[in-house]
Amino acid sequence: MRKTRIFVDQSLQEGKTVMLADEAAHHVARVLRLRSGDPLILFDGRGGEYEAEISKVDKRSVEVQIKQYRETDKGSPLHITLAQGISRGQKMDFSLQKAVELGVERIIPVMTEHGNVHLDQQRQQKKIEHWHGVIIGACEQSGRNKIPELVAPLAFDDWLALDSGLTKLILHPESGTSLAKLSRPAGGLTLLIGPEGGFSDGEIQRACAAGYQVINLGPRILRTETAALAAISACQTLWGDFL
Repeated sequence: MRKTRIFVDQSLQEGKTVMLADEAAHHVARVLRLRSGDPLILFDGRGGEYEAEISKVDKRSVEVQIKQYRETDKGSPLHITLAQGISRGQKMDFSLQKAVELGVERIIPVMTEHGNVHLDQQRQQKKIEHWHGVIIGACEQSGRNKIPELVAPLAFDDWLALDSGLTKLILHPESGTSLAKLSRPAGGLTLLIGPEGGFSDGEIQRACAAGYQVINLGPRILRTETAALAAISACQTLWGDFL
């Protein structure tokens, strides 16, 4: 039976007792209906994980006894930064969730000309908190023990000015070359994926001027959430840990 994995936002150590945060406690006690004596795996995002056991469950809290530490790392050898054009609701959640499952190390939500999501300061903070929760959930599910970095949303041109990567790729369905024709990246790589409406011609031109190379993923036009999933998977197959 697969053990439930829970992220704990505090330093963990063998022999210590911790109380799960409210949301995690609710999931363990109310959704999964686990009880005292049931095993868990805890991780704090710093690497490695801990065997643990539920020591107490009541209506509002779950107490867990930490047992043995286990050194394990399921991160990808290919460092991928996903610069994702912000899309609506569940589409963005899906893109981030699957990106984490597929091994992305850093995520930058990007505001683009054809994007139809507008964030004021208050809404942006709520989105960041929500997306962070999506990322943590994906780590719990996929076995990752280090939380990928989530950068606050940036305007398209602001991201171009900050991106110092050596291999920078932007997806466009009607031009560019295929990934298979590219050389293995010397270091990490950046994938710049458009929102539902795609990139404008001006954005493509400015990205190329900033050192991006245009690539396509075949003759079919992909939805934004499909494009991210396909591009990351292809990169992991060619240069990462899917071989």
